[in-house]
Amino acid sequence: MGSAIIETPVPSPFTLRVIPRDQHTISRKDISPNALRVLYRLRDAGFEAYLVGGAVRDLLVGGRPKDFDVATNATPEEVKQLFRNCRLIGRRFRLAHVVFGREIIEVATFRANSDDGSGDRELDNGRLVRDNVYGTIEDDAVRRDFTCNALYYAIEDFSVRDYVGGFDDVQGRVMKLIGDPEQRYHEDPVRMLRAVRLAAKLGFDIDPASAKPLPKLAGLLAEAAPARLFEEVLKLFLSGHGVASFEGLERHGLLAALFPESAAALRANRSGALRRIVLQGLGNTDARVAAEEPVSPAFLFALLLWPAFCRELMRLQAQGMQGDEAQRRAADRVTLHQLSTVALPRRFSLPMQEIWLLQSRFTSRQRKRVVRTLSHPRFRAAFDFLLLRQSASSEHDEDVAFWREQQHQPGYEPVPAAQDFAAGEDGADGAPLRRRRQRRRRSGVSKPGE
Repeated sequence: MGSAIIETPVPSPFTLRVIPRDQHTISRKDISPNALRVLYRLRDAGFEAYLVGGAVRDLLVGGRPKDFDVATNATPEEVKQLFRNCRLIGRRFRLAHVVFGREIIEVATFRANSDDGSGDRELDNGRLVRDNVYGTIEDDAVRRDFTCNALYYAIEDFSVRDYVGGFDDVQGRVMKLIGDPEQRYHEDPVRMLRAVRLAAKLGFDIDPASAKPLPKLAGLLAEAAPARLFEEVLKLFLSGHGVASFEGLERHGLLAALFPESAAALRANRSGALRRIVLQGLGNTDARVAAEEPVSPAFLFALLLWPAFCRELMRLQAQGMQGDEAQRRAADRVTLHQLSTVALPRRFSLPMQEIWLLQSRFTSRQRKRVVRTLSHPRFRAAFDFLLLRQSASSEHDEDVAFWREQQHQPGYEPVPAAQDFAAGEDGADGAPLRRRRQRRRRSGVSKPGE
């Protein structure tokens, strides 16, 4: 009869530092009232309860968190007994969600950094696939990813508890991994993207020891689920810090792991025009996010994969393939190759390709083609893309002037720009809206807002 393998707990090299209320900037007025309700009820029931993670970090640097997470020594089942509006979720990490209308306060039980055999933890080739081994707040702090995310705001005395040096790192604006960086990246390769994204969002530098392994370990991202990488790409580029995220990926050798063909095209483009287009587009996206205007994954991927499309199109044309066939083949090949790395749902890949394929129509002045182009449901997005190309090269000035003038001609009825940028602009089944809109026009019925 075999015996369970018991890990020997490793003593933490860190000690508790308590930062009293008069030495930090966190105020209860900046914390969600629902999060405060959860904290107070857990405390009144005799449990430890802390605001933890990104909310504490962001409040310390003057940000306005959208999500408020709570850490406690109550088990998920005990949390559920306290809150009728609670549901338990997750297999990898068992969590309690306390629901207040549209706001969810996530409550996590302190997790241990080692397994004495009594909990529920599973590793697969060094990767943590399930982690429900509960422990103390000290255990919980040491097992978090970055020091700036391992700070705990105590509701009983309004202090900040720091076990890993995170308070000083926040003050110094440094992203630093807890523990051995290579081991932590091997546990979860997506942490590499998270380091870049948080550094971009917060304006932090990545600690040299945490940054050094990134280029060497970038290939580990190939083992991450493409669907998860799709979500990470959206967080990187549609959260208002796209330019800084792109530059961070380049600087730390991660861009090629996410977008291998675009990265190769950017390296080969001596004029730098393709990079200027990407940066200008990401800058525009950041501005839209800041203005609380809608942004689109379809337009984002059209931008990020445009260098790959241009390179593949040139390759096919060099082989003798001409016109629309070369463009369609290039669009299909780039899309197919990218799917092996980052899952791109069809409801976004189809409009992405339409944006690309419409670019060649902007050189036409034939009246019938002009009318068809103006009536295309992706015209507004494609024209905006043409403006990006103009920002990198003056050769598009004449086309921009012509199509801008056409939009002011009598009888032109633009598709609202928000529909070209909205995240859910296609049907749930992924079918392009072009046919549906055409049927609507023929029947004389228009969609509200058109």
